[in-house]
Amino acid sequence: MLEKVLYPTDFSEVSEKALDYVLLLRKAGAQEVVLLHVVEGKEVEAILGAAPWFGKSKEEMREEVEKRIREDREKVLDGIASRLEKEGYRVKRMVVFGNPVKEILRVEEEEDVSIIVMGSHGRTNIMEMLIGSVSEKIVRNAKRPVLVVRR
Repeated sequence: MLEKVLYPTDFSEVSEKALDYVLLLRKAGAQEVVLLHVVEGKEVEAILGAAPWFGKSKEEMREEVEKRIREDREKVLDGIASRLEKEGYRVKRMVVFGNPVKEILRVEEEEDVSIIVMGSHGRTNIMEMLIGSVSEKIVRNAKRPVLVVRR
């Protein structure tokens, strides 16, 4: 029933807490974890804002910036994957660029996961109340069950 788990992580403390639940699902029969990290476009754009300081355009720097971010994030995912593999999981690692909600829902569909396990920062600021948090949007739009671990 819970064969394939989608575990989107932003490497935060609450994501680490959600990983504990992913590990527990192994005892419930889960076999595989899709380990997903989404790099938001605004993060890349913030770095590219420094391009003029290096005498380059954003377009000239974009490929190198994205390559370095991907390599950095893949190293972190490798550490998480190692922990999961020690528990007997098969692990698929993914670093993608885009909107976290859209990318999580896309991967949910493409990978045909059984459940999504993710952390929620539990913030309650005005902007979040108006547009909603990532986890709240996933709960509302996911086709599979979602386990949200709160801070």
